[in-house]
Amino acid sequence: MKIYLASGNAHKAAELGTLAAASGVAVSIHSAREVGGMPAVDEDTGTFIGNARKKAVALLPLLPPGAWALADDSGVCVDALDGGPGVESAYFAGPQGDARANLLKLRDAMRGVPAELRGAKFYCLLLLRGPAGEEFVFEGACTGRLLEEPKGGSGFGYDPLFVPDGFAESYAELGDEVKNRISHRAHAWTALAAWLKGRPLDNGRPVES
Repeated sequence: MKIYLASGNAHKAAELGTLAAASGVAVSIHSAREVGGMPAVDEDTGTFIGNARKKAVALLPLLPPGAWALADDSGVCVDALDGGPGVESAYFAGPQGDARANLLKLRDAMRGVPAELRGAKFYCLLLLRGPAGEEFVFEGACTGRLLEEPKGGSGFGYDPLFVPDGFAESYAELGDEVKNRISHRAHAWTALAAWLKGRPLDNGRPVES
């Protein structure tokens, strides 16, 4: 089964490719670059599922026959910010989608917030859309807390500020091996992989039993 990722984010493509390879599912993850690149999409629906659907729908017409589109919409949801930046995580510091600016804006927004109120979670929604409009949604989350200052050089986005429950290091300090086991995206992929394993394949796509 061929799945094309509806994203121009190389980090997401690499992470999902690693997760797919380790899951034992007969799928291959392909970058949108292989079909000319991800079309521009205004992520303006105000919901994770709405944004993911727009991305999958935009990519699907460019794909080879029988291929599926996989869209990821994710973000960090902070207790002290009433769940924000949430669905606006990618554009928290403005429409340019500057990851570094987003990170620093969140750091600054949390200035002075005591440790006991710095709870947060990373949330991921994966939307798999087929050539006939079939659509399936899988979710994952990782709870933790925010640091006062970014730490670590790996990962991307808000990773340097986020410490998952049960760890003392940030996502960006833990490294890919650990992150790919505990992350919000890993949990969402695990749900998708379990769904695929529970259904037979017909002409390269999952079908209902």
